[in-house]
Amino acid sequence: MKRRIIARKSQSLRRSLVIYLVIGSLLPLAVLGVMTYYSIYSILTNKIQSGISASLNQEAATLENTINNLDFASKQFALDGQIVDEVGSFLQEKQVYKKSQLMASINEKINLVNFTNPVLGVTAYVEPGLDDPVLFTNFSLSRDFGTDKLPPFMSYNGASYFGPHKTMYSSSNNFVFSSLRVVRVPGAKDVYIYLETNYNLFAKILSERSYGMRVTHLLVNEHGDMTYVENKDMPREALDVSWTDDASPHKISGGYHLFRYKSPQGWQLIAAVKQSTFNSEIYSWLYKLFFVALATLVFSVLLALFIWKQVYRPLRKVNSEIVRMAENIEAPVAYTRVEEFDLLLGNFQDMKTKINGLLNEVEHNEQQKSRLEIEKLLSQINPHFLHNTLNTVQWLARMNGQKEIDKLVTLLVKVLHYNLGKKSIIVTIQDEIDALQNYMELQRIRYDYEFEYAVDVDEAVVGAAIPRFLLQPLVENAIYHGTGERQGRVAITIRALEGGRVSLRVADNGDGIDPETAQRLLHEDPGAAKRGLGIGLSYVNRLLKQFYGERMSIDIAGVPHEGTTITIIIPRKAKEEFDD
Repeated sequence: MKRRIIARKSQSLRRSLVIYLVIGSLLPLAVLGVMTYYSIYSILTNKIQSGISASLNQEAATLENTINNLDFASKQFALDGQIVDEVGSFLQEKQVYKKSQLMASINEKINLVNFTNPVLGVTAYVEPGLDDPVLFTNFSLSRDFGTDKLPPFMSYNGASYFGPHKTMYSSSNNFVFSSLRVVRVPGAKDVYIYLETNYNLFAKILSERSYGMRVTHLLVNEHGDMTYVENKDMPREALDVSWTDDASPHKISGGYHLFRYKSPQGWQLIAAVKQSTFNSEIYSWLYKLFFVALATLVFSVLLALFIWKQVYRPLRKVNSEIVRMAENIEAPVAYTRVEEFDLLLGNFQDMKTKINGLLNEVEHNEQQKSRLEIEKLLSQINPHFLHNTLNTVQWLARMNGQKEIDKLVTLLVKVLHYNLGKKSIIVTIQDEIDALQNYMELQRIRYDYEFEYAVDVDEAVVGAAIPRFLLQPLVENAIYHGTGERQGRVAITIRALEGGRVSLRVADNGDGIDPETAQRLLHEDPGAAKRGLGIGLSYVNRLLKQFYGERMSIDIAGVPHEGTTITIIIPRKAKEEFDD
């Protein structure tokens, strides 16, 4: 009997975990979201409507109070017997002097009332029909002053109110409310007191700050005419809403929510809010709900991946450690905390440790080989240099006596002791500079003081460590190229740079060298054996690469007939940072 083997398509454990956890996390959240949406929508809608209505009532109350203040102030100017009598006397007086006295008195009283009533702006007694209808005023008014073109707002307590409209003050463009009340002046007719609100009061009354959202204000006068529309781009459907139903202070039309306040004084104030603005808080809540759902989804996926990794990761750990060994052999093994796999990884770690030990031993042997080559270079003293020096000693012995011989021999001993002594290959910058100054004095005596030198070292880096015998080949090259028929000069400058670096610069005033010669000196200097200690710039280049690798730079710049500058930039290190 043959058995039929049915191959089934395998399922991914990771995909299954993700699907199950996403369904288990999002399903309760979706049910909760549907249940709470309608409740939250109703609560937020009522809250927003209540907030807008409260702000609207507050603005309307402020506007009513402003009208009452204008009413009170206009009665002061129209019914106060003293100021009214003075206005009548002014109109009947013929003498210029007395008229000026009366004018000053009236203006003084106008200013006094304005001072005690901050709601007032322009105050003027006017007599319509005259070429210049303004009798008295506290501000200069425009030449085309007239109340016949002002938008009527309402009639209240015997006075006419206008606005909002542009102020009659000639130096302002602010919108104000105004009132006009007749003044009973003996012996005169058609005299009125004209008052305006403060120049910035209108902007304070109708403000968006109290709403917390963008609102458009509409003002309707006592006749039902629209006298002010804050937003000229409002659709006609929103402007032509009928408010016959006084019991409904809220309507929706033309994409706007309209809230109305009907004042006992006869006018109406309407706040119009775009539906998108009105629903912004509701949308914000929906966005938050969406982000909670999204965060839950992400959390579910991450949780599924985490569970999958906890199950599947140990099976792949050994393979990943073998691959990682090729990239970074020194990285320690990461254990799985599963006993069976950790035993295998522990044996793998022992193997990596032994391999690292062998590699480090090979690297150490190579470094020792390079160090021996450097020490060998340091011990190669050019016999020609010693011969010239001894000849100088002999010449000084004959010409100048014992003091000069003592000085020359002392300097020579110090230079040879520093260059050939058993001192560490790593020294401080101060040690290198001290030895370099001895070498420079020795060379000045040899060349009969034909050159000068200057040393300028930043005190902040004198304790920094560098390889021994780094600067002397540079100075020797500068002396060789920088001395000639004219007085030579060699300058050594050492500075601390940003980023923990040090700049070492040796400059001379010789004939300068071309770039091709500079590169040859850096890599091969066959002429070095014919002068000085016999160690050229190629030695310096190899020394820098040995201790600093790619983190150093050396530059040779020559200018014809002006000199050569050699600049070395190296990272700043302490002695402990070198493997000496």
